Amino acid sequence: MLKCDEPTRLANDPKQKRNQTNLYSFAFGRYLRIMTCSVLLDLDGTLIDSHPGILASCLAALRALGHEPDETLDIRRTIGPPLEDMMQILLQSYGDDRVGEAVAAYRQHYGESGLLGSVPYPGIGKSLEEMKRTGLRIYLATSKRAIFASRILDHLKFATYFDGIYGSVPSGELDHKPELLAHILSKHSLSPSHSLMVGDRRYDISGAHAVGMRGLGVLWGYGTRDELETAGADQLVDSPADLARTVLSMVNGKESRG
Repeated sequence: MLKCDEPTRLANDPKQKRNQTNLYSFAFGRYLRIMTCSVLLDLDGTLIDSHPGILASCLAALRALGHEPDETLDIRRTIGPPLEDMMQILLQSYGDDRVGEAVAAYRQHYGESGLLGSVPYPGIGKSLEEMKRTGLRIYLATSKRAIFASRILDHLKFATYFDGIYGSVPSGELDHKPELLAHILSKHSLSPSHSLMVGDRRYDISGAHAVGMRGLGVLWGYGTRDELETAGADQLVDSPADLARTVLSMVNGKESRG
């Protein structure tokens, strides 16, 4: 596998030498092209602990439908899939199938206040800075509505680290990870073999593999080690402080699944 920092020599064409506006750097009489790698990052459970805000909005949605949910409702294992799937799970215990109404109520509350209940995991800001400094192209790939994701990253002062912020859209066509990742790869002409997906749930790993990418599983989110290993994660990382190092090692071909 070609490493992201491996130079590719081009023909020593005089016409190319005269073109100082192209994408290549001139060194020692020859052009060198640096292969750019990309990392696609999940949001909830990977960059931020969004549990408090999501829980508040879930409770609000259930109340809006006339239910009286327990304030200690455990939703951690339902964070990660598309919102429709999450609300369907929560409504099952009430024998309620009004998923669309629950989703609408959730999004109204989340857009008004729930999204501000997210906090970054310790060390994530530094890891983003380290990855950006190396020249990695960084994209957000979340099942959360893209507009909410953008507001959260702006609020946390993280938006400037990203080359693109992507999430679900009203049409529903990007609700699932394979479709979302394929969209990002296509839109930015990214090579799957030079791109890496990072997330905390099996959906992130299986989604990555479905489009030919490798998947790095993080162990501080809402998924378990067993879930990520069963999904076939190519590598696992224990701490946000080790995220940048692990990502860079993987994209440069120094680590493989083990």
